[in-house]
Amino acid sequence: MRTQSSLWLTAACFLGLAGAACPALALDSATPAPTPVVTPANPPTRIGFVAHRAVYYLQLGETRGSSSGETMRGRIVYDFSGNACDGYALKFRQVTQIGVSGGGQNTSDLRSATFEDDSGKSFRFTSQNYVNQKLDTSIDGQADRADSGAVGVALKQPKATNFQLPQGVTFPTLQMKEIVQAAEAGQSVFESKIYDGSDGGEKVFSTLAVIGKKVAADKPREGAAADHKELDGIDRWPVTISYFDGTKQTGGEQTPVYSMSFDLYANGISGNIRLDYGDFTLTGKMSSLEFLPQGKCN
Repeated sequence: MRTQSSLWLTAACFLGLAGAACPALALDSATPAPTPVVTPANPPTRIGFVAHRAVYYLQLGETRGSSSGETMRGRIVYDFSGNACDGYALKFRQVTQIGVSGGGQNTSDLRSATFEDDSGKSFRFTSQNYVNQKLDTSIDGQADRADSGAVGVALKQPKATNFQLPQGVTFPTLQMKEIVQAAEAGQSVFESKIYDGSDGGEKVFSTLAVIGKKVAADKPREGAAADHKELDGIDRWPVTISYFDGTKQTGGEQTPVYSMSFDLYANGISGNIRLDYGDFTLTGKMSSLEFLPQGKCN
């Protein structure tokens, strides 16, 4: 799942929830070396990502350190469609109400839309962040990969600019597909650099995905996923993805900006989620799941 978490982090810092420690996540562990993707002798049948709309209700989990937030609730709507021929479209919205110390309430409303082709050559993105119903930030741009592998970005907002991304950068849907492939190959660690157009449109994240053992088929599913027979027999794995500032070359130990944990299904659906920003965590329970008409490749 792509949650636009870095945009949410910006809003949370603005609203004073994350406190003085924003945006660092207090984890002091060395980044393990990546394990090469190994294709199994009998690779599983590729299921493909399915069109779906999932809704997650958010609640404040833990608060740590100097976090000033006292209450939080909200909702994520995640609307994913497309296929390998036509590309993948994502509409995402996260509305969060935050009660702060001393009384009062702030509301963050993040809206984004992206389109990514299956080959990872083109990625279009727009997003708006409203704070208390007033537009706070707006991002609009496109990234294109040349035949040489070089990726250029053209931003319209927040300011018109053009720049190049580091070699090896991938886009969000392809990243999730690669994590599924790594899980199917029995890999427990997967590293990648990702560009999702968030955080002013100029941020690249280095990511580390830790993939747990495949969940037994007879283990009950959680949240709204439990009610859908369409998920019967679909493999799933517990995954935690840590996001690091890809522009910082510190060497040795690094501290992630945030991390995201969820059950990842082989068809691209994410189960209940947990977002950890160091000073606080958010838990998101899948409250509804709808399978949408699936476009077919001609």
